[in-house]
Amino acid sequence: QVQLVESGGGLVQAGGSLRLSCTASGSLFRLDVMGWYRQAPGKQRELVAGISSAGTTNYADSIKGRFTISRDNAKNTVYLQMNSLKPEDTAVYYCRVTVPGTAYWGQGTQVTVSS
Repeated sequence: QVQLVESGGGLVQAGGSLRLSCTASGSLFRLDVMGWYRQAPGKQRELVAGISSAGTTNYADSIKGRFTISRDNAKNTVYLQMNSLKPEDTAVYYCRVTVPGTAYWGQGTQVTVSS
């Protein structure tokens, strides 16, 4: 089993920044892809950004140039630096981690961007 603890969400004005963190603990044989998803009210959960164990990244078009994903393998932690936030970025953000054979989700952290 793998446990994920997220932090860093909150309320911010448009144009502001937040940094999300997600730390994995438990049976950490190998962490493969680590990523962030988000789900706004009434919408489906969508991929925001992902990063492989080798550091390869991918981003949703809607956040390219504003968000940066990174990971610290020594700390089993993935980060999401969010700059130039917009009201449409308001959502619950979820961390997701894949290990051989399965994937785990965090509990989610609320990000609210006011206009």
